[in-house]
Amino acid sequence: MPDLVLRSVRQPGDTSFSDVHITGGVITQIVPAGTMPSSTTPSSTAVVGADSASTRPVAAHSTGTHATRPAPAPAAGSTGTPVAVDLDGRTVIPGLWDEHVHFTQWALTGARFDLSAASCARDALELVRAQATAAARSTPLIGVRFRDAIWADIPTLRDLDEVTRGHPTALISHDLHCVWLNSAAAERFGVRVDESGLLREQAAFALTIALGQLPDAEVDALAAQAGTRAAARGVVGVVDFEMTWNRDVWQRRIASGFDSLRIDAGVYLADLDRAIAERMHTGDRIADTRGLLTVGPLKLLIDGSLGTRTAFCVDEYPVGGHGVLTVSEDELVEILLNANAAGLLPAVHAIGDAANTIALNAFERAAAGRLDSAGRTALAEAIDPASLAARIGMTGRAPAGRIEHAQFLQADDFARFARLGVIASVQPEHALDDRDTVELNWAAGADRVFALRSLLDAGATLAFGSDAPVAPLDPFTAMSAASSRARSDGREPWRPDQVVTRAQALAASARGRTRLRVGDVADIAILDGDPLTVSDAVFERMPVAATLLAGRVTHGADFFAG
Repeated sequence: MPDLVLRSVRQPGDTSFSDVHITGGVITQIVPAGTMPSSTTPSSTAVVGADSASTRPVAAHSTGTHATRPAPAPAAGSTGTPVAVDLDGRTVIPGLWDEHVHFTQWALTGARFDLSAASCARDALELVRAQATAAARSTPLIGVRFRDAIWADIPTLRDLDEVTRGHPTALISHDLHCVWLNSAAAERFGVRVDESGLLREQAAFALTIALGQLPDAEVDALAAQAGTRAAARGVVGVVDFEMTWNRDVWQRRIASGFDSLRIDAGVYLADLDRAIAERMHTGDRIADTRGLLTVGPLKLLIDGSLGTRTAFCVDEYPVGGHGVLTVSEDELVEILLNANAAGLLPAVHAIGDAANTIALNAFERAAAGRLDSAGRTALAEAIDPASLAARIGMTGRAPAGRIEHAQFLQADDFARFARLGVIASVQPEHALDDRDTVELNWAAGADRVFALRSLLDAGATLAFGSDAPVAPLDPFTAMSAASSRARSDGREPWRPDQVVTRAQALAASARGRTRLRVGDVADIAILDGDPLTVSDAVFERMPVAATLLAGRVTHGADFFAG
């Protein structure tokens, strides 16, 4: 990998051009275009257009690892002579991260048929009928992205059996919390269903995992393609919450040549003891993965989802019930304390307003060292926060943890995120996906749903993701949704009082940064327009000319050829 000079580039909001010098995969100088490089060290080099203190900082590194990773060793075979590439005024930004994906499920989605256009169960059945007619019967028929929460009619086992005529069929909801299957699939996979044919929550998760049990080589090939597509959207890394022992999967993929993304591999609660036994800590690099694989957060779910009406809420749903709470507050406090002692940053799935209050209560109690009503404490063995921050490369305050989704909040809870140091790991595109479902189910509290502006105004740190395959793995889709609360589909913006600025959206998608800095690893997206000034329509589908990972081209090789 040769050293590079990116000539004639602009940073977001700039009118003047700069040259960016990359040595050994690290940004060493940013100087006015055409300026001879300085021989001074990076620490003493002036930076053109350095980060402005006026840009409100939406995020420090959201998994707990600082955006500036330790510098990689210079690539073998580097001649020491930089390759200069004229980028003709294009805009350079820090490489983008998707902070919440299910990567294998996202990779598999491309080989499954889409039900998102179905506005009712009857529409979905007609789409299934067409697929069942054309598909070979040797493998299960798998559809994705149905939304029964907004259907006037209801799914039934009988109707699905009728259109599939014995072909094993499983339909996975858009939020992964529900599977609609026919009798043949239930028999094949050894599950029991009622007259609805629906499985929800843990039963749905288990079947979804079983549906993905294909040969490793086949799944890894799909994952490689998904990685290439992500790099083409300026993505340099993802936090992968696939429901499996994820480290080994990614070690295998990287050993087989996967090199398009950095991966923070989450650990699920079921594997906590194994992670502790193997001394895994959030932010640790995994050996022999070329610096691409890092231990991610500890993931646990305490409620369900809006789409299945299982998110745990204060008020009843129109269909009845308050949703489900799968972990009590006392149990959650104990888990948080154990995670803290083990050096694993907790990432708590909470969607309903009651669930988010319980999660924040647990973070507060864990910080105080209270384990349960008996008054036992368990902070003596906990890793000191300052030590944790130093070990994972952060500056400033180490986060106490993350709440994944944070969709529906009680009014008093907005300010608690900042006070407790809990990151709000949110998926802005869900606001537009779920706007009709919200108005049907949470109408009375809709001003507290997907309230990103309210979180920012209360001082919270945001981290943007997609929850792919729930929404596309494309940070520009997320940033557009957050900054416009609309799509280019003709509908009016939804709850536009909750928009964030483009700069804030970019920071939440780039681990706290909006500009390149000297000393950063050269994870860079090169854009055909300025993300702060292009139209909403262009921003939503922003053209990405090239992507670099530690100075290595992962997308747009034509720019660097010859």
